Formats: sequence, structure tokens, C-alpha cells
Amino acid sequence: MMRFLSRSCMDFMRFFFIFALAAINVKVGAQPATGTKVRNIYLNVTDSSEVAEKPTVRARVQRAPLSDYKSTVNGQVETITINGVSFNMVKVEGGAFQMGATEEQGEDAYESEAPAHQVTVGDFLIGETEVTQQLWQAIMGENPSVYDGDDMPVQCIRYIDCETFFFKLNFLTNRHFRLPTEAEWEYAARGGKKAIPTKYAGSDDCDEVGWFCNNSGNIPHKVGEKKPNELGLYDMSGNVDEWVIDSWNDYSDTPKNNPKVVNEGDEKVRRGGGCLDFQRHLRVSDRRGCSERMWNYDIGLRIAE
Repeated sequence: MMRFLSRSCMDFMRFFFIFALAAINVKVGAQPATGTKVRNIYLNVTDSSEVAEKPTVRARVQRAPLSDYKSTVNGQVETITINGVSFNMVKVEGGAFQMGATEEQGEDAYESEAPAHQVTVGDFLIGETEVTQQLWQAIMGENPSVYDGDDMPVQCIRYIDCETFFFKLNFLTNRHFRLPTEAEWEYAARGGKKAIPTKYAGSDDCDEVGWFCNNSGNIPHKVGEKKPNELGLYDMSGNVDEWVIDSWNDYSDTPKNNPKVVNEGDEKVRRGGGCLDFQRHLRVSDRRGCSERMWNYDIGLRIAE
């Protein structure tokens, strides 16, 4: 009798469990196996009963050209057009030179420029002018400058902004543009293999070649308005200070080959002086260190490759 009751209870419980499971399946639907991904796609309909599952259709879309990049070379000058804006890059033949506080810098040279030492650089390209606002806008889509003008140098540029600019420019052109090294910058400012020893880039007369506090009205001016140096480069002295790629370091008298100093510190080097500076800071050997987060309306950049 007890065995019959136990079997009856078990049968009743089994029946109840099956009935309950069936009710749950009717309510929520059968569940997928573990690991199966389920995505419901709800249509924009007023009747919720019209919910349906549809496969995703991926159309093959042809990617539009990223830019209208083109390049033409005329002698030592390459003209590059990107997003409708053109700029010139000057080829600089490499060589050896004395970097730092050379004789023509006289008593204006600071201790940080000593000792003068031999440096050798390879061939490279460098911008004929500082990067203009028109070019910056074409690459970056915005203009941080205080004093506006298409042909004015872009201003208020931090070191990290330069890195972003070159990342985008190189993506659009498939080139390897960058900031010049400190050695490349000074070699180019001095005139490369065409150099005539002068205090400023292309002259011993600061007014001839550069905008500085005595003649600028303390504001930047259009690029290329002053006399160029022996390589045809404008505003290497004055207008806006220019970032170089190097971190700040002290000189030594050891000969160097294509030197570049990049370390963990945030103190970088800027060169050339700007519209707010005294003429002493426009000399070809003048160098100043500052935080990579530094910006002002007399700080810009020049392209190298």
C-alpha cells in the first residue's frame, strides 16, 4: 500500500513538472543552446506582433579618395598639394657643420649653446615657410591661432598638437613628414652647404630677415615677407618660434652623426625666435627648452621629411 502511494506521488510530481515546463516554453519560447547569440530586430511598426528577424545586409561601399594629394618637383623644390592647399618643401643636401656657439654668434651666445661641436646630417626636406593657418585648417579642420589669416603662421601650437598634425598629414599622403631635428633645423637655418657665416638666418641684419619685438608690433606676420636665407627658406629667424623634435639636452664636444634626442621628459626644444622676442633669440644657434604643453601666439612649426 505504501509502495503504491509513493509511486502515485512520484507520477503526480513528474506530471506536474512536465506540465509546468510546457507552460514556461509556451510563455517564453524555447531557449537556444548555451553559447548561442540571439539578436532580436524590432521593426518600426505600430503592431508589436509584426516583430521579425531579418538578416543583416552589408552593401559594398567604395571608399572615396581621402584627399587630392599631388606632388610636383622643380629643381630643389617640391610643391605638395593636399586638400586644395599647396606648400613647398626644399631639398637640403646633407653635410657637416659646427653647431652651437660659433665665432659669429659672439657674446650673444648663451651657455646652453656651448660648446660648438661638429655635427653631420643626411639629406632631408624642410618647409620653405612655417606651416600656415590655411594648411593647418586643411589637415586638422580647425584653427587655434589668435591672429587669423590664411598666409599667417599657425600659432598656439603645443608639441602634442604637432604630433597629431603629422599623423593626419601622413595618413592623407602616405609620406613620413615630421618635425625637423634640432641639428637639421640649425643646419638649414645656417644655409646648409651654401652657408655664409651670419648671426641670423641669411643676414647679420635682423631687420632684413625676421619679425621680432622691435619691428613686428608684437604680432605674427604673413610668412615669406622677409628676405630668405641661402637655401631660400623664410622666417627661420623670427615671426614664430618653431618646435623641433628633440628633447632638451646639454651639448658636448663629441662629433655627432644625425643626432636626435628623445627621452621621457616633457621639456622640448624650440628654435628661431618669434615676434615677441628680442633679436638675441633670433640667432641661428639660439635654443630654448620648454614644456611640451607650452603654447603661445608666437609658437608654431615647420615641416621636415
